[in-house]
Amino acid sequence: MDSQVMRGRIVLKDSIIEDGVITVEGQFISHICPASDFLGELPQSSGSTFLPGLVDVHCHGGGGESFPNATTPEAAMQAVMEHRRHGTTSLVASCVTADADTLKARARTLASLAEKDEIAGIHFEGPFVSHARCGAQDPTYIVDPDPDLTRELIDECKGYALSMTLAPEKLRAFGEGSVAEALIDGGAIPSWGHTDSNSTFARQALEYSREHFADSSTARGPRATITHLFNGMRPLHHRDTGPIAEFLSDAARGGAVAELICDNVHVDPLLVRDVYELVGRDHVVLITDAMAAAGMPDGSYTLGPQDVVVRDGIARLAQGDSIAGGTAHLLDCVRVATTLGGIPLVDAVYMASAQGAKILGDPRVGSLEAGKFADIIEVDSELNVRRVVRRGTVVE
Repeated sequence: MDSQVMRGRIVLKDSIIEDGVITVEGQFISHICPASDFLGELPQSSGSTFLPGLVDVHCHGGGGESFPNATTPEAAMQAVMEHRRHGTTSLVASCVTADADTLKARARTLASLAEKDEIAGIHFEGPFVSHARCGAQDPTYIVDPDPDLTRELIDECKGYALSMTLAPEKLRAFGEGSVAEALIDGGAIPSWGHTDSNSTFARQALEYSREHFADSSTARGPRATITHLFNGMRPLHHRDTGPIAEFLSDAARGGAVAELICDNVHVDPLLVRDVYELVGRDHVVLITDAMAAAGMPDGSYTLGPQDVVVRDGIARLAQGDSIAGGTAHLLDCVRVATTLGGIPLVDAVYMASAQGAKILGDPRVGSLEAGKFADIIEVDSELNVRRVVRRGTVVE
């Protein structure tokens, strides 16, 4: 069994060891301690900071490839590796709204990667979303909530379906005989978003999610999520509140976990800070919503059936001005959260790692602890990657 010893600054879930040692045996972390407590031959400090491998629960692609367009596992792996090389060691592949046959085909392709531990799960963004707040989702393929189709998609995922984005105001989105019921019963999570909902439907959907999770046994969550809070939903207004206040209220009370795209494009980093301060780190997860252009130059790309143009690193639909996903890596979002949002590094890393692991229901990932997978990012003082280790092996 291969052994590794790493010395430097170590970011844990609740603290930082300024000079610590991580010992790796095979695929797992065997020991973490301050350098002063290490009993073996103490290596020279690397001068690096060590973070847990990041967990992105909402990602559409990168490296020039898009999960919604990948017809082969090899194509999808191009996107996986783009993010893995930049520190995301657990990644959920996200589809977009499309026809049923396309969604089923993508589910089969992505499930084959999940079976090999290359991705951590599958997320369906649509097709049961709002036409009024569709964003980059193609309105041609938006349909009414269909529990039977939901169950078929879950079956195609072979146990690796993580979540589905849907609008709470649509008939059969929640309640008895609903899509939310089919998701939770099938071991997946309703993610409320792309919605033009009022306060009433949003609160009812959130309360239903809580109640049905309480009556079910699932490794996921067991909490609903909010698909990229603020983006793709009716804005907050003091006389026409929409869903945002309900989403924040429910998160603050331990209900849903709010996704935030902290890339300095989708949401102002100071608003990310405000949400973090309002609801706490245990109720926020940082995501990328990245598409094929992550890690790539400006140019023309696709996101499902939609054409996308990237200018100055910002992806927008070729026809219209809707933002069409992100172009950042999750480590970039951590950097934005700390440098522009003023969020402490421990908490920013937590929201990009441990929180995603809790949503996945995977206790093996998300933090630097003895007994967990050796998923480790070595970074410099500005959070630039020096090395990524996944399952104890250096990512090339």
